[in-house]
Amino acid sequence: MEDDRIVELYWSRSENAIAETSKKYGKYCYTIAYNILANAEDADEIVNDTYLGAWNSIPPHRPSVLSTFLGKITRRVSFDKWKMKKAEKRGKGEIPLALDELSEIIISPDTPEEIIVVQELTKAINRFLSSLSELERNMFVCRYWFLAPITEISTKFGFSLSKTKSMLFRTRQKLKAHLEKEGLI
Repeated sequence: MEDDRIVELYWSRSENAIAETSKKYGKYCYTIAYNILANAEDADEIVNDTYLGAWNSIPPHRPSVLSTFLGKITRRVSFDKWKMKKAEKRGKGEIPLALDELSEIIISPDTPEEIIVVQELTKAINRFLSSLSELERNMFVCRYWFLAPITEISTKFGFSLSKTKSMLFRTRQKLKAHLEKEGLI
């Protein structure tokens, strides 16, 4: 079913919206949640929470790209769950690794001034991503948006683990140079 039709089901409050969302985007949401939480039961729970979040958000929102909308909900709910688990046992998995890789480049907002900087940073990162080759962009997004393990990325793109790490490192270096040029770090 087309995304606009699924969104219409949400707007008409039809329970079929959840079923159609699950058919089309269930595996997508599960992959995001699993890459963040590394736990199948938690990932299943997050997928259900994603459907609830979509149900509660549509209306009033009318997403233009349903996959991105669902991905954002899944990431937000997954990170909330991860933070809760981290507080309990100081977590494992890909999140600390991926965030650590970017920690020297990107700040987290605490003050209103930093929030504005983060908004500008978001725009700069989007410009940076659009300047990359499709391969570099896809690998970067797999690692830092979907939080895919490096081994999974190397398999997906057909590169050795060493080459994948090297490519991600070079892309992070390019990002750092880009942000320095824009005066954001």
